[in-house]
Amino acid sequence: MRRTLTGLLGLALLTGCAATTTDATPAPPPRGPYVALGDSYTSGLGIAPQTGEPAGCGRSAVNYPALVAEQLGAAEFTDVSCSSATTADLTGAQKLSGGGANRPQLDALSAGTKLVTVGIGGNDVGFLDVLSRCAMAGLTGSGCRKTFESADGTDQVTRRIGTAGEKLGAVLAETQRRAPAAKVFVVGYPALFPADPASCSKALGVKIAAADLGYLAGKAEELNAELKRRAAAAGARYVDTVVAGHDMCAAADTRWIEPPFPAAGLAPMHPNAAGQRGMAAAVLAAVR
Repeated sequence: MRRTLTGLLGLALLTGCAATTTDATPAPPPRGPYVALGDSYTSGLGIAPQTGEPAGCGRSAVNYPALVAEQLGAAEFTDVSCSSATTADLTGAQKLSGGGANRPQLDALSAGTKLVTVGIGGNDVGFLDVLSRCAMAGLTGSGCRKTFESADGTDQVTRRIGTAGEKLGAVLAETQRRAPAAKVFVVGYPALFPADPASCSKALGVKIAAADLGYLAGKAEELNAELKRRAAAAGARYVDTVVAGHDMCAAADTRWIEPPFPAAGLAPMHPNAAGQRGMAAAVLAAVR
C-alpha cells in the first residue's frame, strides 16, 4: 500500500512538473502589425537619415521603433511619431511649424494591430522649457526650485507631471479600445543628468548649481515614475530606458543624449543615434 501511494505521489509530481514546464513556455513576441506613437524622443529628431511624411515630424530611419521593427522582423510597421507631439496630438491632428499637419497618431491603430509602443509626456510637462528656465534661474541666482514653486507651496512641475499622467491614462484606454489585441509598451525617457551633477558644467556651457541640477534630475525621475504608474494601471508594460553613464554630460562617444550645444546636425537635449540604439535594446528586451 505504501509503495502504491508513493508511486502515485511520484507520478502526480512528475505530471505536475511537466504541466508547469509546458505552461511556462513564453509566448513568441508580437511581430506586427506594429505601430509606434510618440514625440521627438521617439521620432529621432535630427538623426540622419530623416525620412517619412510629413517632413516636419523629424522621423529618422534609425529611430528606436525602426530598429525594433527590423529586429522583430515586423511584416507591417507604421511610425507616426512626431517632434513636439503632446498627448493631445495622439487623438487630434498636430499642426507643424513648417506647415502641414501630422494626422492623429491613434488613427494608425486598428483591430489588427498587435504591438504598440508609446513614448509621450515630456512635452505635456514642457520639460525643455523647464530646463531653459532652470538655466536662467541659475544665472540670476534665484534657484530652480523657487522658480516653479506656487504661492501655496505646490511645485508646478509636479502638478504638470500629474496632469500629463492623467492624459496618458486616457490615451492608453483609447489605444486599448482601438487595438484590443495589441500588446502596449509605454517607453520612458533616458537619463538626462548623471548622479553627480558636478560633472555637467562643461557640457551645459553655463554654471548651474548642483541643487538645480538635482532638482531637474529628480523631476525627470518623477515623470518616468508617473509614466510607469499609468502604464501599470492601464495593463500596459513600462520600458525603462535609463542607463547610468549615458546622460548629456557624458563624453561624446558615450552619451545617448546631446547637450545644449550638440554635435553638428543633432538636436540639443535629445537622443542621438547611440541613444536610439539603447532605447531599442530596452524595448526589445521588454517585448521578447
